[in-house]
Amino acid sequence: QVQLVESGGGSVQAGGSLRLSCRTSAVVFSNCGMGWYRQAPGKERELVSSINGEIKMGRFTASQDNAANTAYLQMNNLTTSDTAVYYCVAGPHYSNGHYCGGKTYWGQGTQVTVSS
Repeated sequence: QVQLVESGGGSVQAGGSLRLSCRTSAVVFSNCGMGWYRQAPGKERELVSSINGEIKMGRFTASQDNAANTAYLQMNNLTTSDTAVYYCVAGPHYSNGHYCGGKTYWGQGTQVTVSS
């Protein structure tokens, strides 16, 4: 069973920073692209960093540690509008030759709450 284990969420004041982690198996990490989504209360799930590495928010940086089979999302200068559940995703990135068995996998989500 594929698992994406997320950590690093929590509560922070506006202007603060958090780093989210998403750890998975070596098989998944080497065969899939890694990305991030978020979902705020009452809103649809929103792309934060695509599987092909395109970051959608200038204050955020996505990175990976291949030795640790872990993807990271560094979030700086957080605002209250960043409050959401953040999800790690692993899926096909065909241009990189990462076929991921043609499947997409989701983490359980980690809550980020930013207060003013």
